[in-house]
Amino acid sequence: MSSRRRRVRDKWRNKKWYTVLAPEYFGNVELGLVPADDPEKMIGRVIEATLYDITEDFAHQYLKIYFQVVEVEGRTAKTIFKGHEYSRDYLRSLVRRRTTRVDGIFTITTKDGYRLRVSACAFTPHRIKTSQERGIRAAMKSVIEQKAKELTFDQFIQEAILGKIASDIYNEAKKIAPLRHVGIRKSRLLSKPPELMAATAAIEKAPEVSEGSA
Repeated sequence: MSSRRRRVRDKWRNKKWYTVLAPEYFGNVELGLVPADDPEKMIGRVIEATLYDITEDFAHQYLKIYFQVVEVEGRTAKTIFKGHEYSRDYLRSLVRRRTTRVDGIFTITTKDGYRLRVSACAFTPHRIKTSQERGIRAAMKSVIEQKAKELTFDQFIQEAILGKIASDIYNEAKKIAPLRHVGIRKSRLLSKPPELMAATAAIEKAPEVSEGSA
């Protein structure tokens, strides 16, 4: 056996498997097993899943969700929501000829200080006027910004992923023009509240205390 093969085998032998869990606001669902030779190397890893992995509803396979590992306890890796997006195939299936697609991209701050970039989309059954497009985009902005003021990060993400925010946008925007589909097609966590970021930085900078030290 070559030394190269031996090194590869030894490298895998030294790795341990960690169970990755979704955040509490997604029911702490198990997202899978990830190998690492050091728990510290798990921190920061981004895990891709689908809404189907959480709800076990086949109708939710189109929505990708990204979780980032923020803490490891034993063989369990805890995560935070990092973002989501429609799959390319699903988004492509919504586009049709002689119809209008309206997009809105908004940067919002939730009630508890999390900053996100949220992308909403709406598809009409036929072409509409530019003034109607502006009206639909304004409805998106109004609903999303109001939700951000009222909801915590956990609550906002749940409503964005499970369709509640899209439903509220639809109810407002349908007064402007007929709609075929409304959704939050993408989101991305930009930053955590300053106090949380400061606390995390303090933990990372804290020196390790060896056993038996005074």
